[in-house]
Parts: sequence; C-alpha cells; structure tokens
Amino acid sequence: MEKNITFDYQRAEEFIKSHELDYLEPYLLQAQEVLHRLEGPGREYAGWVDWPLKYNREEFERIKAAGERIRERAEVLVVIGIGGSYLGARAALELLTHTFYNRLSREERGGPEIYFAGFNMSPIYLEHLLEVIGEKDIWVNVVSKSGTTLEPALAFRVFRDLIEKRRGKEGARERIIATTDKSRGALKKLAEEEGYETFTVPDEVGGRYSLLTPVGLLPIAAGGIDLDKLMAGAEKAYHLCSKKSLAENPSCQYAAIRNLMYRKGKIIELLVSYEPSFYYFTEWWKQLFGESEGKDKKGIFPAGMNFTTDLHSLGQYIQDGYRNLFATTLQVEKPPVDREIFKLQEDMDGLNYLAGKTFHQVNQKAWEGTVMAHTEGGVPNLTLTLPEITPYYFGQLIYFFEKACGLSGYLLGVNPFDQPGVEAYKKNMFRLLGKP
Repeated sequence: MEKNITFDYQRAEEFIKSHELDYLEPYLLQAQEVLHRLEGPGREYAGWVDWPLKYNREEFERIKAAGERIRERAEVLVVIGIGGSYLGARAALELLTHTFYNRLSREERGGPEIYFAGFNMSPIYLEHLLEVIGEKDIWVNVVSKSGTTLEPALAFRVFRDLIEKRRGKEGARERIIATTDKSRGALKKLAEEEGYETFTVPDEVGGRYSLLTPVGLLPIAAGGIDLDKLMAGAEKAYHLCSKKSLAENPSCQYAAIRNLMYRKGKIIELLVSYEPSFYYFTEWWKQLFGESEGKDKKGIFPAGMNFTTDLHSLGQYIQDGYRNLFATTLQVEKPPVDREIFKLQEDMDGLNYLAGKTFHQVNQKAWEGTVMAHTEGGVPNLTLTLPEITPYYFGQLIYFFEKACGLSGYLLGVNPFDQPGVEAYKKNMFRLLGKP
C-alpha cells in the first residue's frame, strides 16, 4: 500500500507560538480558495493547480510512445532548454535513475545516454559535450515556448546543423522533437515547416511549474521512468494538499511556517538533503521559490546544501553564524540500496563499533545529530520525509512544493507566477551585443 510524504515542523516549534499558526490559518485557507478559483494575481499561469486531474490523456500517451521510441532507437538524447524547461526533467532523471546513468552500458540503461544543453553560454561546456557524444546517433528534444530564448536557441542551431549534416533533412525530421507553443512562435513555425513531432507547452502553466507537463515528461519518459506512477503521485498530493484544514494540509503547513520564519527575520532557507541525487531537485526548488517570491524587495532566499558533505565546509556558519536562516531537510526512510559496515580485524580507524550497521543508518544518525545541534544553535529545522525514492513519491514531492509556493507567494503579497526581474539583464545584454 502506497504511503504519503509527510511534513514535520516539531523542531521549529520552539521558534513560534501555537496561536501564531491559528491566527494565520484563515488567511492561508483564503489564499488556497483564491488559488483554486483562479482569482488571484497571475491566475492566467496557475493552470498547474489542477493539472494532475485535467492533463491531456491523449498527449500523455503520445509522450510515452515517443519516450519509448527514443529509448529503442537513439544512442544519445540531448535535451535543450533553460530554467523550467530543463531543471524539472533533470531533477527527475538524476534522482530516479542510476547515479552514473550515462556510464552504464546500453543494456544496463535500456535507453540512450541523456545530456542537457542550452542552459548556459559556455563554449567549453558545449565543445566538451560534442566531444563526449562523438559520432553517436543523436536525438534532440528542444524545449522552448518561443524558440528565441538565447541559450537554447543557439544550442539548437548547433545540434540541428550537426544532425542535418549527418542524417539529412529526413533523418533530422525523425530525430528532432520540439516541445513548444501550441500555435505560434519561431520554434512552432520551424517544427511545422520541417515536420518535427511536437508537444505543447501549456499557455496556462508557467515554466517553473511545468515539470508535470510535456516540458518535463518527455525527457523523463526517455529515461525509462514510469510516468503513470509519477502522475498518480501528483494526483494524490493534489487531494492531500487541497484539504481545508491547516492540520491536514502539509502544503499549507509548510507555507505557514515559512511565512512565520520570514516575519521573524529568517530570510534564508536551506534545502538540505543527505543524498547527492537530490542535487538537481534542489536546483529546481531554488528556481521555483526564488523566481516566485523574489519581488518587490521581498522574499526568502532559497539555498541548497548536501549533507554530510557541506557540514565539512559550511556547517560552521550554520551552527555559529548570523541567525537569519532556517533549514528544510529532505529525508528518505528507505533508500533503494544500502550497504552494511563490516568489521576490521585490526580496527585501525577505530570504527568497529559501527560493524553491523548500514551506511543509511549512519546517515540517519548524522541527520538526527545535525538537527539537534542546529536547533540548539538557533536554526529552526523542518523535515519533509519520503517513504522511498520512487516516481510516485517524486510526483507527490513536486506537487507539494508547487502548491506551497503558490500559497507562500500570496501570503507574501506578491504575484508568484510572473518574473519581471528576469528581463532586466537581458535588455542590457542584448544592447551590449548590438541587437537591432
């Protein structure tokens, strides 16, 4: 029987008073009503709210079929996109597949090597990627609503040209798949002219909320991840995170605690994990909250850390530095693999007392000890627990954070679905480049 992800704020209770949550509850539930009724700021981009219920089943089946075709025929899949057009898919692939996926044999993977491009302007990254790919048969999923965003558009130029030179126009037609606007834009026009298969970036879903749409699902399917279970998890979270009671709604609880922390001067949130495979999930989370809340000179700054690694570099600051932060830990009850610690005859490292325990058990105690120390040091700690690392719980996790982010933005008094500040650097860059 499937369980649910759980949110626990017991280790932050000493930093707040119970009546503060009582006072906040009606405002949270009102924000939830506004969100569900599509009546708040940015409502035109809030289609993600009930997406797990209403997504296009016909297109969903096409995505699964295209993913299977890529797995059967491609040696390499290059996903081209930036921001929300690649982070969600990369988060899923890094978390739900083998840590060294691309180093496995074709038989072990059951599909192509998967790489990402178009999320930076580095010539070093691009050239090294091309060297790694070599003469292998390349397929491309280019993800862009407009087709004119600088980084992915320039990367797509390179890979489209490479495929056409190797395979001709006909071969490129089979190997290039565009995820773009349903009816307009440069990429949509090109796809129609060239005959590329296309999937739709929904108008009503903003980029950083688009992981559960074709934007994220096609690369995830190409990685062999079960989309049905992922969407089932998201649907479960929709129901769980739509309850009209703070005590029963984990997304409301998380949004409430974050808001109270912010009001008390805790303006930095650390998303902490004890598994390196959460790295790109943390990057996805950073964009979700940073781009949604960082407006009008407001917002919690989202930062990510991987423990126990970062305890040996930044643990000192967290323990004894400026008290303007709080931590949210992603915890896993049962890892997909584990290893028992064995006994050394000479006990040269003095660690024989750990013999018989597993690495995960030690990792758990590291988490418990760290939380105790940081709480005593004045850092509130929140915990989000996954029973296991599976597509089902990943789907729950994605929806949990999306819902909490929308609620947090409304509590903060900002539009959580636009990003006006992103355009500022672009104007300067294009002017400096001499754009007509």
